[in-house]
Amino acid sequence: MDYEENDELPQGEQVGEYSPGRLLDTLAAKLNARNDAALARAIEVAPAIVSKIRHGRLPVGASILLRMHEASGIGIRELRDLMGDRRGRHRMSPTEFRPRQAQPSPQAHQARQSEGPANEG
Repeated sequence: MDYEENDELPQGEQVGEYSPGRLLDTLAAKLNARNDAALARAIEVAPAIVSKIRHGRLPVGASILLRMHEASGIGIRELRDLMGDRRGRHRMSPTEFRPRQAQPSPQAHQARQSEGPANEG
């Protein structure tokens, strides 16, 4: 479903404005869900999750987007457009997903200290 500028918008909303409610309403219509509880069942999440998303207390994360996509067949890009997410890419921090440098554990350090100098002879 393409969201056109001439489609009716809820009071005070503009196309391009972040609106998870618009996403949930479109998804509910596509899935014939009469209310948020039915929508939650359709996308297999707790009703509280849908409520928190609708009221802006929880961002729509990747796992929720995937559930919405699988239940409705609407593409991820279109789901993101419906809620007003216009970012081309999600950026990760430079340190994210990099292996940690090996550092000796405190136990290994203590064990080396307790061994003391090796006995000669």
